[in-house]
Amino acid sequence: MRDLIQDLLAFIDLSPTPYHAVAETAVRLEAAGFIRLTEGELWDHGPGACRYVVRNDGSLMAFQVGSASPAQAGFRILGAHTDSPNLRLKPAPDVSAHGYRQLAVEPYGGVLLHTWLDRDLSLAGRVSVLQDGGVRTVLVDFARAMLRIPNLAIHLFREIREEGLKLNPQKHSVPVIGLEDTPPIRELLAMELRAQGVALANPDQVLSFDLMLYDTQPSGVIGSRGEFISAPRLDNLASTHAILTALGRTCSSSPAAFTRVAIFYDHEEVGSRSASGAAGTFLADGLDRIVTGYKGGEPQGSARAVAASQMLSVDMAHAIHPNYADKHEAGHPPVVGRGPVIKVNANQAYATDAETAGHFDALCRSVDVKAQHFVTRSDLACGSTIGPISAARVGIRTADVGNPMLAMHSCREMAGTEDVEPMIDVLSAYLMGA
Repeated sequence: MRDLIQDLLAFIDLSPTPYHAVAETAVRLEAAGFIRLTEGELWDHGPGACRYVVRNDGSLMAFQVGSASPAQAGFRILGAHTDSPNLRLKPAPDVSAHGYRQLAVEPYGGVLLHTWLDRDLSLAGRVSVLQDGGVRTVLVDFARAMLRIPNLAIHLFREIREEGLKLNPQKHSVPVIGLEDTPPIRELLAMELRAQGVALANPDQVLSFDLMLYDTQPSGVIGSRGEFISAPRLDNLASTHAILTALGRTCSSSPAAFTRVAIFYDHEEVGSRSASGAAGTFLADGLDRIVTGYKGGEPQGSARAVAASQMLSVDMAHAIHPNYADKHEAGHPPVVGRGPVIKVNANQAYATDAETAGHFDALCRSVDVKAQHFVTRSDLACGSTIGPISAARVGIRTADVGNPMLAMHSCREMAGTEDVEPMIDVLSAYLMGA
């Protein structure tokens, strides 16, 4: 188990942005024998073929073709997302104020904004550059502490004791990157890219960027007996890692009759409404091309494959909080360290129903794991996942599941070390056909 936890921590630290998460996932898939496809080429494959495809740098789909036609045996799909709430640079971010150089940022997703204060932050993402007469997009990671959003001293803000902290995201979340003589962001990017081997003559070649702030403190294990994981982006890189590990385990064996699929989406934290999000066509396009690209395809193959398929949406779940137990449904209190959680919502914020919940519960029992259950209080709004969006988009029966965690959407989150291996075991059993 220790090796799995250390591998998870390494995966998170190598993935400060969705683009880096996809790049690291691709490295691991290729080490396991997967071959990269592009969406513009003709897909042609037979039983046992291991392939993957990337869309817009932040989403990836991997699959191992089954021993039977997808039209006959269908798909077993595991889905997660690569993005996490954070702060992202605006297109013209350079700000000078009172002797300081700052960078204008915009919150992405449901950020717990106060958790980003007084942390040593860095920048990573992707950059479009003009090079050799064409536009090239490259990844960048400054990989060092550069920015900070300092709190206001209590001596100047004594009313915080009575009024609490109220942050205006436009005014109070602007990070400091240096004093007023600090170079503008395009100059910093040009210098960093040159250091990474990208030949740029001047900063004007930096055309645009998708850059995000991230906490530079390494992920780690905490607790008196190492019970907890302390890390950024556990929601949802922990699920991405679990799926990737399970896929690597099972694809080293003989292919199952069904086709194994893993889908990792960008933009879940902002509603999935994008070409590379769950509301887009990425999964539907990919499944259809697997069916039609199968040698000796069959009539009405896609519809028949969907009817024979199932999907697990794997996203982190809310563990009961010891200081805020009244925020949880009393009869459904997931606890960190006690195993995978089945998530249910009558209004379809989660895609789980009695059939798919029953299948997952039986799957857990098959590997001697006990499932927990989560339901949001009836007087609170429920968050959602890729589960119902993907289910509606492709018409495949789906369950929403995930490991329990605390501090979801914080700059730094908390989960259980004892939950890492059981989830991987359950997902492996799912891909093996249990």
